[in-house]
Amino acid sequence: MGDGSGRSSLGENALGEIALLFLRLGLTAFGGPAAHLGLMEREAVTRRRWMSRESFLDLVGACNLLPGPTSTEVAMSLGYTRGRWPGLVVAGVCFITPAALATLGLAWAYVKYGSLPQAQGLLYGAKPAMVALVVHAILKLGRAALKTAWLPVAGIACLAAALLGAPPLAVLLAGGGVTLGVAWGRRRRSSAVGLALLPMGVGGGAASAVGLLPLALAFLKLGVVVFGSGYVLLAFLQADLVDRLHWVTQGQLLDAVTAGQITPGPLFASATFLGYVIGGWGGAAVATLAIFVPSFVLAGAAAMLAGRVRRSALAGAFLDGVNVAAVAVMASVALTLGRAALVDGWTLGIGIASFGLLIGTKVNPAWLILGGAAVGMAAHGLR
Repeated sequence: MGDGSGRSSLGENALGEIALLFLRLGLTAFGGPAAHLGLMEREAVTRRRWMSRESFLDLVGACNLLPGPTSTEVAMSLGYTRGRWPGLVVAGVCFITPAALATLGLAWAYVKYGSLPQAQGLLYGAKPAMVALVVHAILKLGRAALKTAWLPVAGIACLAAALLGAPPLAVLLAGGGVTLGVAWGRRRRSSAVGLALLPMGVGGGAASAVGLLPLALAFLKLGVVVFGSGYVLLAFLQADLVDRLHWVTQGQLLDAVTAGQITPGPLFASATFLGYVIGGWGGAAVATLAIFVPSFVLAGAAAMLAGRVRRSALAGAFLDGVNVAAVAVMASVALTLGRAALVDGWTLGIGIASFGLLIGTKVNPAWLILGGAAVGMAAHGLR
């Protein structure tokens, strides 16, 4: 068992546990980063007690400040906490691989048949269950994040900023900056502290023209510079692959993102789809490796530094603000997901039932998601 500080015994049992957990999450984690974090919190904190909820929040806050897919980096950081660098690699590979293979299969069908397999029913039922999971996780993480009487005020301000469209990174830095300013002011025995939020066609037609090295460099750059959720990735892909390089059309890009949405795991696995469309099997492998490789290094650094940051009063105060802001950003995502997912009586019923089961039982969230997907597909077929 980890102690929350990153210290853990390393052995085959630990690596096997890491592999099984993140492989299962990689196969069932629909719903985007907020839903992924809810699943990880339930597994790593509530069920397995690898770390405290406060330590988990520190990891989430640190990874939110890094470029790359946040939930994937949290998965890697959890793997590091449990099994050091081997655990990090195992966690990352097991969480990413199912999504990459699933989107690769969809890309093959897309190029061969000209369209994506229909999956409306699957998402129709799975999304309400994921919304329930996110809300349940927010309630638990929020209680851990709100350590002082004034932090709820900062959290509300961050939520308002996120709902008004402020970039997630700006919200996180604002939350951290506010708490850092308060801590510094108290340390200097200042009589007043000023607070301010920061303002807020199908197929691989281009495959023969694009070499693997340029493809690797393009996706490596994305892995290094893209901050925020997987949906921020869409804007970067549009700017680079569609507008600047003309490797894919806008329609192909949207289909790639759709493939990433209807498969479990990180939305960044859309890179696998695009790599296949642009460069075939080799392009898929290169794009996947290039976009995720930076995360392995960054997540390891975040896992190593999160515990040390807590030892500094000022750095810890900054992280407190980042954590509150991260919960606020998750809440804004939950509201957006809720509006999109809870569209009728069936979906509202799935969401309420899922939330009730999460509160009243120790049900594995994977069964909730699969159950919601099954009910959704049946209900969708009756419509």
